[in-house]
Amino acid sequence: MPQLNTLFLASGNPHKIGELQQILEPLGIHLKSTLDYPDAPEVEEDQPDLKGNALKKARFWYHKTGLPSIADDTGLEVEALDGAPGVYSARYAGDNATYQDNVDKLLEEMEGEKNRAAQFRTVIAYITNEEEHLFEGVCKGIILTEEKGTKGFGYDPVFQPEGYNETFAELDAEEKNKISHRGRALEKFLEFLK
Repeated sequence: MPQLNTLFLASGNPHKIGELQQILEPLGIHLKSTLDYPDAPEVEEDQPDLKGNALKKARFWYHKTGLPSIADDTGLEVEALDGAPGVYSARYAGDNATYQDNVDKLLEEMEGEKNRAAQFRTVIAYITNEEEHLFEGVCKGIILTEEKGTKGFGYDPVFQPEGYNETFAELDAEEKNKISHRGRALEKFLEFLK
């Protein structure tokens, strides 16, 4: 496999870009993102599952940039809510919902619920030279009844990973990357790259 110098990440989320750049730096891989293409259209995430959305975004950007492209879709799947918010995690409280709106809605829906089991699941699609590969990572845990911590983003303040007494929002980035759904999917992706 030829040496990979530049990788395109189909995301404009500064948190996600920073997280991935930190992981790829030791491999000498430079990351480009949708922030480098401000005029490009938004790829609509309209597929019924995480895999479909990840593939749709990676295909679009691979064809647009010609660069090996990765895209992920992540969902928080809560047992008591039959897997919701799932594919709708980013817009759980509506189309222009903030992270806080989504967390508030989740806590409201979970009020009084005894079963707090949940998992974060990430599917990464990697496309290069018309080859498509998928990598999945899961992190199991529970949904707390209130927010704890100020690091991270999204549902991090209410998600406590299995085996920890802290939420994702209380863990430092390095620790979170080691155990997170995205971290686990990326680990599989990096193994594949090596």
